Amino acid sequence: MEPGEALGLAAQVAVTLAGFAGVVVVFRPHSVHEWSKVDRFRLRLLLNNSILPLAYSVMGIFFLAVRPPPESIWRWCSALATLCQIPFAIFNFTTVQNFTAVEFKGVNKALFFPLFGIGTATILLQLYNIAVWNWFWPFFAGTVVHLLAAMLQFMRLVFLPRPNELPA
Repeated sequence: MEPGEALGLAAQVAVTLAGFAGVVVVFRPHSVHEWSKVDRFRLRLLLNNSILPLAYSVMGIFFLAVRPPPESIWRWCSALATLCQIPFAIFNFTTVQNFTAVEFKGVNKALFFPLFGIGTATILLQLYNIAVWNWFWPFFAGTVVHLLAAMLQFMRLVFLPRPNELPA
């Protein structure tokens, strides 16, 4: 598969996942500002993990459209991804640290911390791609990690029972 095709497909998946966030919001019984802090955090993760891969894909497609494509195209794309991923990771980690003990019980530590570790490894991969490789796959790996995390957040928002709600 060519990089342009892969980026186009990733952009379509990202837009679909962002649309699913709207579906989640519409079909929930309460408005977003009445959700628990943890559920609002999950929604923010879903949206960010959809929007960032969309932005990465669009920028990659843009650089591919330049004729001839820049020699360091994937280095630039990895730099853009790193500039977005570092603040995203810091914000998410500090948000979870600010949860109370009761709120933190709603966070699945078996999912959050490994995903945070995978995200950190992806950032390191981006940095190595900037410094050494200039290959497509490390940049695309960052996009895929975001999309997989968005899918996970979507499933959690849809399938997890909410507090004070009887399971179906």
